[in-house]
Amino acid sequence: MKLFSIKNFVLFSCCIVQTLVGVAQKNRAALDKPNFVLIVADDLGFADLSMNGSLQIKTPFIDKLAATGVHFTEGYVSAPVCSPSRAGFITGIHQVQFGYDNNLGGNQPGFDPQYLGLPISQKTIPNHLKSLGYVSGLVGKWHLGYEPQFHPLQRGFDEFWGYTGGGHDYFTSSPDGNGYKSPIESNYKEPQKISYITDDKGDECVDFIQRHAKEPFFLFASFNAPHAPMQATEEDLKLFAGIKDKKRRTYAAMVHRLDINVGKIMAAVKKEGLSKNTVIVFISDNGGPVHTNGSNNTPYRGQKGILLEGGIHIPFILNWPGTIPSGKTYKNPVTALDLAPTFFALAGGKTEEPNPFTGVNLMPFITDEIMTAPHDELLWRFTISASIRQGPWKLVRLPDRLPMLYHLPTDVSEQNDLALKNLEKTRELLKKLGDWDVRLPHPLFLEGPIWRKNQLSLYDRSYPLEQPQLED
Repeated sequence: MKLFSIKNFVLFSCCIVQTLVGVAQKNRAALDKPNFVLIVADDLGFADLSMNGSLQIKTPFIDKLAATGVHFTEGYVSAPVCSPSRAGFITGIHQVQFGYDNNLGGNQPGFDPQYLGLPISQKTIPNHLKSLGYVSGLVGKWHLGYEPQFHPLQRGFDEFWGYTGGGHDYFTSSPDGNGYKSPIESNYKEPQKISYITDDKGDECVDFIQRHAKEPFFLFASFNAPHAPMQATEEDLKLFAGIKDKKRRTYAAMVHRLDINVGKIMAAVKKEGLSKNTVIVFISDNGGPVHTNGSNNTPYRGQKGILLEGGIHIPFILNWPGTIPSGKTYKNPVTALDLAPTFFALAGGKTEEPNPFTGVNLMPFITDEIMTAPHDELLWRFTISASIRQGPWKLVRLPDRLPMLYHLPTDVSEQNDLALKNLEKTRELLKKLGDWDVRLPHPLFLEGPIWRKNQLSLYDRSYPLEQPQLED
């Protein structure tokens, strides 16, 4: 066998060095991409965080996310119920633009069940990030379709630990169960027996972060707390023994446990040395259903299921230490639809024309590179209701009454309907809302009619507009 000449040896060595440098540069570029952790609470009341004034429930970890990040005081979701809200923020496209303006339930006569879920034509956050070198995981609730084509592992996620339905029992599941007792699915391990599902989700999120710490990742931490069923641990219930109402006491304990598991996620990011390279977002998928789970949306009137502020105005936090201002309060309206384009842009994605997103990249607005508001107007349509917010004005349209008009800066609780006193503004917003509405596609599926009747009745109910006292 011929021996390498010195010249050949040098050339060979240079090639090896260049290859190693190239690999190192590629790995470094991957690590330079920010990670994304999207933490979503389920049916959380706006007022039920200590950062929003709660006297009964202390949430130090969620509060810390806001104190060291950006707190969006005018944060909204695109729907007042779980499934369409999630269809919106997981795609960055207003869900009614692809026919998803009902909650996901049983199929109604005349509709094809093969379309009962997030349309397969719509790209998700993990779809967008996969081409940019990201691994994506979903821990928890999906609620965007039950048929195989809608499964999270078919929608861009590499890993899934959770359930495809809209809720789950907190203590048990059954191998052949359905609904809230459905089995936990996982494609990367044999799912452990449920201890308390909020804790189990927190543990799975920590495990995902540890296993993928050396590559860019997107983690959708999809909690079901404090969604029904109202179940808390005995240990946590004792902490709130001073709350007389059993439902409210259980709710408070569930939110407390949610906060602890948000803290677990934050600690895991810090332990892996990823704090300055990880964007953490915290939102709720809609407002709290006050009369169902004991939540409180103070100072907002309304609740889950309707387009008053209590149904769509949510806690909204974005945290990225060392990159975005710490402790900043951002007061222009933003929407959960903005998350997908923000993540995509930060990951190095280039938006094609026409822009596929309804939402916008929030970073230039957070950093004051752009001083105008991110949105000229925000629009909603949910089954029989529709609404528009333009600057300080908000109009709500229902089928059984005149439109309602509110001036939010002076009437945050939507107590004073100004529609008849400001007919010009009412006509203007009604026209804008109608022009948008008639261009939207036909719904892909419908809820049962009982939900439409229930929705109307929620506009006429009374709602608490003050914080509950420590013992109440």
